[in-house]
Amino acid sequence: MGIELDFPAVLAQWPLLAKGVLWTLGLTAISAVIGLLLGTACAWARSSGPVALRWLAGTYVELIRNTPFIVQLFFVFFGLPAAGVKLTPEIASVIAMVINLGAYAAEIIRAGIEATPKGQFEAAASLALSRVQTFFHVVLPPALKKVWPALTSQIIIVMLGSAVCGQISTQELSFAANLIQSRNFRAFEAFIVATGIYLVLSIGVRALLNWMGPRYLFGGRRG
Repeated sequence: MGIELDFPAVLAQWPLLAKGVLWTLGLTAISAVIGLLLGTACAWARSSGPVALRWLAGTYVELIRNTPFIVQLFFVFFGLPAAGVKLTPEIASVIAMVINLGAYAAEIIRAGIEATPKGQFEAAASLALSRVQTFFHVVLPPALKKVWPALTSQIIIVMLGSAVCGQISTQELSFAANLIQSRNFRAFEAFIVATGIYLVLSIGVRALLNWMGPRYLFGGRRG
């Protein structure tokens, strides 16, 4: 007997899928902005900060990069309440995604910073720029330009990793697909549809980031 697929039974639940897509994009957008800021701060700390700050940032980066995301998520959601910090699934998901992206972004951005020619530092010093001005106006923009494709890929990885957040009842796309299949028992169709949506989201977000980077982060806005 052949397999009878019933995609309309899944697509009929489009409001759940749409809600899941919105939550996935929302989690990704928030974690991308805060995670890149955290990664930039850690990259500066590891490349130019005081010794104590370098050690602290290095410990954070190595801890996060060498542990699974799902363990980090469970620690935030189940571990912090033991210390008296209660979080909703959505807030816990954002915190875990920010922490994860920040660690990987720190190493990516640091690689770009270390590839900056020494002549740029000398030029900044000749203009009497402070260390902070030198970092944000001379070092960071070209560094981001060098590593932006890698940062974009890391943001996509974090977005796809948000599927794990359904394990703590965050209502993102994988949670929606699992809820749909529990209602109509069409697990194969539900997750095929979810896979297709993730693929479209990945392509769309990558294109958006590739468009935004040169215009707003390291290339100057073009009219």
